Amino acid sequence: GKPPMPGSMTRYYEIRRRADTVIIQLPEKVRYIIGSIRKAGYEAFAVGGCIRDSVLGREPDDWDITTSATPRQVKGMFGHTIDTGIQHGTVTVMLEREGFEVTTYRIDGKYEDGRHPKEVTFTPSLFEDLKRRDFTINAMAYNDEAGLVDVFGGIDDIKRKVIRCVGEPKERFGEDALRMMRAVRFSGQLGYEIEANTAGAIRELNTNLKYVSAERIQTELVKLVTSPHPEKLRLAYETGITQVILPEFDICMKTDQNNPHHCYKVGEHILKSMEEIEPDKMLRLAMLFHDIGKPKKITLDEKGIHHFHGHPAVSSEMARDILKRLKFDNRTIYFVTKLVKYHDYDVKPDPAGVRRAILKTGEDIFPLLFQVKAADIRAQSAYMREEKEEKLKAVYQVYHQIISEKQCVSLKAKAEEIVAQGQCFSLKDLAVTGKDLIEETGMQAGPELGEALKKLLDFVVEDPSRNKREILLKAVKEFQ
Repeated sequence: GKPPMPGSMTRYYEIRRRADTVIIQLPEKVRYIIGSIRKAGYEAFAVGGCIRDSVLGREPDDWDITTSATPRQVKGMFGHTIDTGIQHGTVTVMLEREGFEVTTYRIDGKYEDGRHPKEVTFTPSLFEDLKRRDFTINAMAYNDEAGLVDVFGGIDDIKRKVIRCVGEPKERFGEDALRMMRAVRFSGQLGYEIEANTAGAIRELNTNLKYVSAERIQTELVKLVTSPHPEKLRLAYETGITQVILPEFDICMKTDQNNPHHCYKVGEHILKSMEEIEPDKMLRLAMLFHDIGKPKKITLDEKGIHHFHGHPAVSSEMARDILKRLKFDNRTIYFVTKLVKYHDYDVKPDPAGVRRAILKTGEDIFPLLFQVKAADIRAQSAYMREEKEEKLKAVYQVYHQIISEKQCVSLKAKAEEIVAQGQCFSLKDLAVTGKDLIEETGMQAGPELGEALKKLLDFVVEDPSRNKREILLKAVKEFQ
């Protein structure tokens, strides 16, 4: 039968009078689902992140609905449902190929795996359901009749710009340790601070993050570093989170850079550089790791100046290890480690220098290095900044000219266009092959042949117009 609703609506209206009057424009399908459930005699509200985002004037990614109806009862009200998490009270209602999660009010049992409750108990009380949620800003509900249900002060915390746990922080983090990273991630996405008791609980319980899967850690880290405030990673450091998930960063936060080109410690420089680049996953991760190896390469000269010779290669290898540890995909590992490896590569601002840099770094990597280098410069001291930026600008102008003249491969260029234009960025693009050299010059297969091909490649990079069979055969004889 229907679950009892002992005067619950009166409670909601009392709450609404205490809060600001908030009118949220529910999507038509959400209103239809809520209306259908209420028509059947049950409560239903849009809940969680969609309400938070609506209050903030943002477009929610999805709309979740909570209800006093059981999953079986919800399934009986709609023609097409999917049992997405029925053991935890969730069914997905499908309307014109669009899915909406509808979850029964519940009280969670003991969390034995640090993520899911061992069992859940359905409850007729919205208050009990909201009480189990992570943060106050995510524990608000809304429907058109009751208005905003804000039992735990989510609106006040939005006004104060703080992330605060619902109830006792240690209990919330004990249920799911990843919530500690979520607190920092929301701080980055919203620009909020973490409330003192909530931050204190993170400091006390951060070691529990070692029991959370690498995939879940990765997801939260990416959301944080691609947020409007990637510098909030500093909060993860201050609360001890990075000591567990990214200890290499902690070392950077403690490493000085007594060098005229720098004005921050390595870690602060990394944070600043992430702020200075667009919120693209590959680029932000590249900045996070571009100097991660500096502590391993630090030296001090006789004048007391720090140097970090060879740090890009070390940083690249460390980035690879960290990204693998956090279960990143191979494509991400490829781009990030390449950008880290070549972030400090010196490119001469002339056609030969740029073509040589493309050959060295790769056609897909080189264009991205402009943003990486620019962000790195802006996160340094003012010393020689103007000269560095002018040189980078000059390199870009040469690169742009080469692109315009179709002497260089663009990311979308087709292989046949490369050959047709005589562009040459690898041995396979040369107008001659090893077989040609053997037949035409009498060279033998082996190291000498490989060395000759590399010299020809260098010869063509200097001037792409040289990539013609007769010119190359003549040149290789001169090399001998």
